[in-house]
Amino acid sequence: MSMDVTALPESSGSADATELHRYAEALLVHLTADGGAPPPPPGAIDVPGYWLSPAVRALALILSGDDAMEPLSEAAQLDGAKTALFLCLALAVCGHGDRIHASWLGTAFGDLSSERPVTAGQRALWLAAARGAYGPAGKIFVLRKLDAVEVLHDDDVWLKALVPAEPGLVVPPSLADFPELAQIPALGGPVQAAARLARLRHRCEEITSVPPPTGALPQSRAVWPDTEPMAVLSALVGSPEADGPLSSLNGHLLDDLKPGADPYLAALALHVAAPAISTAAAHLADRTDAEQPEALVLPILGHSITLRPDGPDGEAMADAERRIMAGYIPRRPSPTPGYLAALGGLVVFTLGFVFSMILAVVGVGMGALGAWLLWRFRGREKADLALVNAQVAELHELATSAVWALHEYAREARTRRDQAISDVAEVGRLLKRGPRAG
Repeated sequence: MSMDVTALPESSGSADATELHRYAEALLVHLTADGGAPPPPPGAIDVPGYWLSPAVRALALILSGDDAMEPLSEAAQLDGAKTALFLCLALAVCGHGDRIHASWLGTAFGDLSSERPVTAGQRALWLAAARGAYGPAGKIFVLRKLDAVEVLHDDDVWLKALVPAEPGLVVPPSLADFPELAQIPALGGPVQAAARLARLRHRCEEITSVPPPTGALPQSRAVWPDTEPMAVLSALVGSPEADGPLSSLNGHLLDDLKPGADPYLAALALHVAAPAISTAAAHLADRTDAEQPEALVLPILGHSITLRPDGPDGEAMADAERRIMAGYIPRRPSPTPGYLAALGGLVVFTLGFVFSMILAVVGVGMGALGAWLLWRFRGREKADLALVNAQVAELHELATSAVWALHEYAREARTRRDQAISDVAEVGRLLKRGPRAG
């Protein structure tokens, strides 16, 4: 049963506790600045019955290399959990995490449970261990604590954390001329799954390629890389800060795996969530092996054409041809005006020979007009017919090309499946590697 050891310090029943808190706060400032402990005011930190008093004395003795058994025993008897947490974090932030005793880490960390959120103290120790503050043994200890809690098995949850930005429409080379085919779930789904699996492999490679932590503090010792350890220490010594809502183990793991997160925390999270991530990768690989449909309907030039392995459907093509022709026939003008003008011109021309040459000239003009109208009609008719033939030819060419694209897609599918198997194997190998010691 774990408890939040960062709760507000209890009252010691002595007014001298105020001076102890002031000294402890100054001690934290010095620890992060130069790794040393300032000398305490004479008698100011001796507060009977308060665990922080012997704990502070023990920390000063440990940093100076002296025997701290007596104050350690006294502090542990008063409050072993807070004493252990205080010493583990204080030694970590000043770069002397290797001086902790293994039992302190166990006492300070307590137990994790999927039914309770991770306490601020546990998270602070988790962060310090991830940065190598306690060496390989400390990191292994924390990993075992994290591994003891079963993680959530939900593919989407872990994939959204590791590779959150879904790629847009992925068009394979075989369908480059027909991107509409890639929008069909039966064809686009396997391609999307393969692309996401490749991104998952890359993310795992990125996380596992981080060099092991040294446990050393940054050059500017005034700032510890994470705020949690110092916030917990401040709460322990009497200056609590407003804590945000505590998260579950799965919540912390998901945050640690997001792109841009601390690489050392990501390495630990990847190891703890390895079973769920491995399952998600296997499911992605399975989705790349979907059965290609025997028939697909593709809009070509505005007509729905059924495509089969042996070619476009004949009935669908014939129907499309009829629609293409019907789309142009109503636009053709009627030749009737031309015939009427030609016939009228002939009649007037004939009458002109009988009655007047002027009528004959008018008849010739009317005949010429009729001939021009008929010539223009035939020209438009030929142009429309040529356009219809071109559209029909383009329809056949595109339909045939789409069928060949589907054949090429089928060949690519075998290569894509082989690559997916390779990606899953590599993800599994990276997950088994685990975080590097440090």
